[in-house]
Amino acid sequence: MAAMLDWSQCSAVEPVPRTVGGAWMFKGTRVPVRALVGNTEGVARVNDFLNRFAGVMEEQVVAVLEQAEQSLVET
Repeated sequence: MAAMLDWSQCSAVEPVPRTVGGAWMFKGTRVPVRALVGNTEGVARVNDFLNRFAGVMEEQVVAVLEQAEQSLVET
């Protein structure tokens, strides 16, 4: 999912060229956006993700989810 979306419009993330192959990361962290998808599939919830990745703020997760939703609506 992360590769198909235009994350440049989401203020909660930034590309980090020298980390994880230039993946989009939650700003101020070393947590890639794709970790949210991988850690919230199945029974895991957003709160579980936030507990696992303490540097990520709830507002960042909400912004990423809203950007993903908007991108899917536009396609």
